[in-house]
Amino acid sequence: MTLSSLFGLVRLLKKASLAGAFFMPAIWLASASAAPLCPAPGALTYAWVERVSDGDTLRLKDGRSVRLIGLNAPETGKKGQSAEPFADAARKRLQELVTRSDGRVGLLVGKQPQDRYGRTLAHVFGADGSNLEARLLADGLGYQVAIAPNVELIDCQQAAERSARMAGLGLWRQSPVLAPQQITRSGFALVGGKVSQVQRNRGGLWIDLQGGLVLHIAPNQLANFDQKTLENLQGAQVEARGWVLDRSKRGGLNAGQARWMLSLTHQGMLKAPAH
Repeated sequence: MTLSSLFGLVRLLKKASLAGAFFMPAIWLASASAAPLCPAPGALTYAWVERVSDGDTLRLKDGRSVRLIGLNAPETGKKGQSAEPFADAARKRLQELVTRSDGRVGLLVGKQPQDRYGRTLAHVFGADGSNLEARLLADGLGYQVAIAPNVELIDCQQAAERSARMAGLGLWRQSPVLAPQQITRSGFALVGGKVSQVQRNRGGLWIDLQGGLVLHIAPNQLANFDQKTLENLQGAQVEARGWVLDRSKRGGLNAGQARWMLSLTHQGMLKAPAH
């Protein structure tokens, strides 16, 4: 991390702290930590790590598989597919952080404690009290994801990612943001585009982007978004992140419907002009 990006991270952490996040501002250098980065806002339980599966998943000696909250690291090669850029670097960095903690980590299990695969959802902390997800985000080795209701460290983690983005580290060396027409497969993506239409119905809010992508907010998730932002989306240039689904594989599309859909659960997944 460069000196300028370090100072940028400190300023962003301070700003997030003033906004009400439950953490102390932190200064981090690759060689040493003066204070924990994104320390835990609550009591931790501790566990021993058996292995690091990839850049955002741990296997514990008690048999649990833990998916780190707030971080989506590049996918490692599976089922004959090539690994995504920086996937190996993310896994090695997480392994290094676990090793520095002598294989013992602190866990803060999310309000939603498990995902659909049965993995434990938790923020993970090293021996120095630093959040391991934030460490990888600050290195540019993953994307911050805000999936409600597990958003306790969102302000601090977003600040860590912004620092890496401004410095052009890792995944941010080249812009990973795709236009809707560049999407070719399902999976995690950062997408930027102009809003062509906003509709609200019993199914929630539907935000169409030019180029063939619709952003969807379910009715039970609308409260997680700034309503003024939603009211002023028409014609705005936005950036969204999350998991893209191919709706053409669900029995076909109706006339005029976008092929690709990205579901949003929290304001942190949608970047739009302030009003």
